[in-house]
Amino acid sequence: MYNVLVCDDERDIVSALQIYLEADGYRVFTSYNGKEAIDIVSSNEIHLILMDIMMPVMDGITAMVTLRGISNVPVILLTAKSEDTDKILGLNVGADDYITKPFNPVEMLARVRSQIRRYTKLGGTVVKSDDDSITIGGISLNDASKIVTVDDEVVALTPTEYEILKLLMHNKGRVMSQKEIYESVRKEMAFGAENTIAVHIRHLREKIEINPSEPRYIKVVWAHGYKFEG
Repeated sequence: MYNVLVCDDERDIVSALQIYLEADGYRVFTSYNGKEAIDIVSSNEIHLILMDIMMPVMDGITAMVTLRGISNVPVILLTAKSEDTDKILGLNVGADDYITKPFNPVEMLARVRSQIRRYTKLGGTVVKSDDDSITIGGISLNDASKIVTVDDEVVALTPTEYEILKLLMHNKGRVMSQKEIYESVRKEMAFGAENTIAVHIRHLREKIEINPSEPRYIKVVWAHGYKFEG
């Protein structure tokens, strides 16, 4: 059984999260500010933390900085839509993911499973590659077998989706235009057909992203193209 710590000053949210998580088989610890969260992590084996940003006594950002000094446990921030700056700051100081309130319980549980699986099975590996395979985050692509897995689960991609994913993963962090992607994948000049790449990427996101509308891996760089982030 995995232990999940829920930290939020809104007790109704803590109670709701506890109900969903316990129904999914997790043991839940609760706290209502960052200081309490740190005390719990210091004295218990915690496998994941769901933590609010705006809290009394000690806010989530300050708690994140302290936590990263004692633990590499994955942290998913609970954020409001208006907290974009704090959300970015939280990710910069060591948070692994975020969920925007009001959250979808199905999405929340999927993100929790994903982070715990990565923490316990992938050992924090960010990128590893050889001649036939590459792994970034929870996505693994084996070019010999043409198998793609997301958090250890095989996903079925079309040949075009597969080639787009392979191209972006092998060029991690580099922005590639639709024209460049089209010509690299199709091995022919685009002649205006590069707009079809957006459709393929939309379908690809639906298969590899937990929330395609807020992608974690394939990011758009407006007016320039796409890039793969881990």
